[in-house]
Amino acid sequence: MGKVVGIRFKPQGKTYDFDPGVYVLAKGDKVVVETEQGLGFGTVATTARQVSEEMLKLPLKKIHRIATQEDLDQYESVLLLEKDAFDYCEKAIGELKLEMNLFSVDASFDSSKLTFFFTADGRVDFRELVKTLVRHFRVRIELRQIGVRHQAKMCGGLGRCGRETCCTSFMSGFVPVSVKMAKVQNLSLNPTKISGLCGRLMCCLTFEHEIYKELKDGFPKLGKRVNTPSGKGKVIRHNLLKGLVSVRLEEGAEIELPADHCAPPDEPAPKIAAPAPEENDQRPSMAEDAQADQRPDRPEKKRRPRRKKKPRQTKGNQDQDQSKEDKPKQKQGNPNQKQGKGKPRRPRNKKRNRQNPDKKNTANADQPAPKNNTGGDS
Repeated sequence: MGKVVGIRFKPQGKTYDFDPGVYVLAKGDKVVVETEQGLGFGTVATTARQVSEEMLKLPLKKIHRIATQEDLDQYESVLLLEKDAFDYCEKAIGELKLEMNLFSVDASFDSSKLTFFFTADGRVDFRELVKTLVRHFRVRIELRQIGVRHQAKMCGGLGRCGRETCCTSFMSGFVPVSVKMAKVQNLSLNPTKISGLCGRLMCCLTFEHEIYKELKDGFPKLGKRVNTPSGKGKVIRHNLLKGLVSVRLEEGAEIELPADHCAPPDEPAPKIAAPAPEENDQRPSMAEDAQADQRPDRPEKKRRPRRKKKPRQTKGNQDQDQSKEDKPKQKQGNPNQKQGKGKPRRPRNKKRNRQNPDKKNTANADQPAPKNNTGGDS
């Protein structure tokens, strides 16, 4: 077992393990440590903890001393040197017309080395720039080209979720991210929605990838034909968190059911078991429903016969009823018609000749007309 303490040199930098020695340190203390490039000024990120020898990376560098006021003043002068070096390097890049983007400068604690970090689309010939910087600062110069993900880590910022970027806050390294991870999680493949500040895929896609991968093992693939209790259909959508599958049936309807209720098309659909009633459930169970169905039906109530509506008596009807009682019975006819003024019933006409409707009697049409004896010879 060994005791280690975590030291961070930059607010968003990586945490390194050091041997605390005899010092008792708290989180946030300023210390001077031994590094491969000399003394360095850092901040305690994690307090002392016990680590097994297997996990311990030997040999560990030791903490030289706790920072004093002189060390703090020297660190302030180092920050001013970094700012001057950044401004001068940007001016030199503009004069040399180099296609590179300078974004950070790091100086050692003893001001014996300056490291310039930049990004570029391709390789850049910066030999003339190095000569210019050496003549001006008279120290060791190093130019380092890094990717845009490292630039976002060093610069920091707010992500799409509204919190500080993961690479700046707690991530110590980068892992490869692919579009397949977004597909497994059913996310939109719009580049503006799954990309971070650096323009690359968000690192948080890797956090839940393994869980989604395990959940998807028991699901039928998209586009595969399955057999369900409602009929055969095609899988069109997955809901991994709820464990549901959307299936479009052959009739055209869409249903959503659990993944274990789907079977291959050549196998019968699984039978759905009825859920067991809970103890505190007050709803009637299936057995009680069956008993209720076997109960004898209640006799239907007899309906009362409807009363016949009496004709509404008016003044004219009352006079007519009185006249009927006084007068003898007559032949049935229209009671509202007066005698002598009603039209006689029209006798039924004989069938006319449809071929010649103008001729009423075809038998008399062939006989000659009688002569008119108005004054002829006798």
